[in-house]
Amino acid sequence: MGFLKNQFSNLVEWNEDGAGVLFYKFQNQEIKKGSRLIIRPGQDAIFLYNGRVEGIFEDDGDYDIESEIIPFLTTLKSFKFGFNTPLRAEVLFINTKELLVKWGTKNAINLQAPGLPGGMPIRAFGTFNCRIVEHDTVIEKLAGIRQTYTVEDVKERIIASLDQLLMSWISKEGRDMFNLQADARSIAKGIESDLDMDMRKLGIGISDFTIESFSYPEEVKKMQEKAAAQSMVGDVGKYTQISAADGMAQGGKGGGMAADMVGLQMGMAIGQQMVGQMNLGGGAQQGAPAQTVQPGAAQGAPQGSGAGPKFCPNCGTPTTGSKFCGNCGSQLF
Repeated sequence: MGFLKNQFSNLVEWNEDGAGVLFYKFQNQEIKKGSRLIIRPGQDAIFLYNGRVEGIFEDDGDYDIESEIIPFLTTLKSFKFGFNTPLRAEVLFINTKELLVKWGTKNAINLQAPGLPGGMPIRAFGTFNCRIVEHDTVIEKLAGIRQTYTVEDVKERIIASLDQLLMSWISKEGRDMFNLQADARSIAKGIESDLDMDMRKLGIGISDFTIESFSYPEEVKKMQEKAAAQSMVGDVGKYTQISAADGMAQGGKGGGMAADMVGLQMGMAIGQQMVGQMNLGGGAQQGAPAQTVQPGAAQGAPQGSGAGPKFCPNCGTPTTGSKFCGNCGSQLF
C-alpha cells in the first residue's frame, strides 16, 4: 500500500521559474492522497473549488494536504480520499512581492509648445512597482481566464493609457515644455495616483512610479546646446576663470580651453593696439607735430635700453618686465 500511495501522491507547488509572474495557477487539478502543499516565502496559496474560494493560506511551509489543509477548507472539510478518489480542485499561487517594471513610451507624444504649431514630440521612460493587493478581485477579474499574469501584462495595460496621462499632467500648471525634467517628480506622482486607481480594478496596486528622463528631438537638443554655449561665451572672463580652475584641479590637464581663451583675448587686444598705433602714425603723417624726446625726460624706460615701462600706459597695471600687459593685453614695447 505504501508503494501505491507514493504513486498517487504529488507535490502542489510553484517554483517561480518565470520571472515577473504575479500569479500562477497549478495545472494539475487532481490532488491525490498523500499530496503535499509547499508554500515558499513571498507566496500565498488559494484553494478554489468550482470557481469558489475555499481557503487562503499565507504562511510559507510544507503541509500535508489531507491532514493540514482540507480541514480548513470551507465546503471540503469532510472530504475523504479513497483508493482512486483524487480531490479535483485548483490551487492559485499569488506572488506577494513587489516587482520592479521598466516602462517607456512606444511613440513620441506631441505636446503643445509656443512657436511650434505642430507641437513638440517627446518621449519618456522610467520605472514603477506593482504587486497584487486584493486576492478576491484578482480571482474574479483575471484568474478565471488566465493561467498566469505577468508584469508584461501589467506594463501593456499601463502603456496603453500612459500617453493620455502624460499629456494631461504635463499640461497642468503651465509647465515649461523645454525643461520638463524639473517637474518630473510632481508629474510622476500624479500619474502614479491615476494608474493605481485604474489597476486596483484588477486587484493590482501601482507604487513608486518614476520618470527617469524626458527625451527631446535632436533639433531641440541642438538648440538647447547652442543657447547654453552662447550664454557661456557671453561671459568670457568668467568662463576662462572656471576653465583655468578646473585645469589646476586636474594637475594642469584640461586647461587647454582656458589657455586658448586667454590667447584669443590677448590676440584681440594686440590687434586693437596695432590699429591704434596705425591711426597715430597716420595722424603724424598728416602734419601732426612729432613729440621730441629730450635727454633725461621722465619716460617709462630709457631709449634703447630694451626694457619696457614699469606700468601699462593703457590701464596702469604693473608690467613686471612683460611685453604685453597681463590685464588688458596691450603691447608694452
